[in-house]
Amino acid sequence: MDFEMAVWEMTHLLIAPKKVFKSIYYHKQTRNTWHRPDPSFTYLLSFFLLLTSFAWSLAYTPSFASVVKLALMFVVVHFLAGSLLISTLAYYMVGRLLGPGIAGLPGRRRQQGLFGPPGGTRGAEVLEFGYCFDVSIRAFFPPYVLLYIIQYILMPVINHQNRASTFFANLLYLAAGIYWSLITFLGYNALHFLHHTQLLLSPMLAWIIIWLVCTILGINLTTVGTRWLFLGVRG
Repeated sequence: MDFEMAVWEMTHLLIAPKKVFKSIYYHKQTRNTWHRPDPSFTYLLSFFLLLTSFAWSLAYTPSFASVVKLALMFVVVHFLAGSLLISTLAYYMVGRLLGPGIAGLPGRRRQQGLFGPPGGTRGAEVLEFGYCFDVSIRAFFPPYVLLYIIQYILMPVINHQNRASTFFANLLYLAAGIYWSLITFLGYNALHFLHHTQLLLSPMLAWIIIWLVCTILGINLTTVGTRWLFLGVRG
């Protein structure tokens, strides 16, 4: 397992996410698969989520049962089950709606992906479920940093029902949504055989509308979000 590579990916998902999927393209060149079977990214992020769950539990639900429940919720439900669900939906929907030979959308795709067809061939033009999972877990990382770590640190400041707290709390959720949409788009845009992947950027508009409406109405998303974090944990 290459934990050094996993740390490199996590860092660049925050500062230069396009580089992460460029490295996956080079992996395809050498291994003939888009999916990266090395589970180090999954293990490392699961470990970070475990530590984060301890911090949230000790601060807000300091009981042994709550610590165990929240650890399971963060790692198993939020991360693993959530990523599996999203990757399953993407495998069928992206593969069928944006894949090669789809007649429902006009024209061919913009050129040949970010990096061109591997080896100049079109022999392996298939969306792999493992790759969908790779994209999902990487798209989860920036929201994890923003909503599980930074939100935790800023809770004394943003968890109030006033305009300033609401604005900055909602901005945190907007950034998480935009990061998630951008990395999902970059992941599938790297595959030269998919068409019209720019459609995967459309959720950004929804995130902006939700942020705008909630901010104008004074709805603090931290209040809603933390309630979701502890769903099924508090007794």
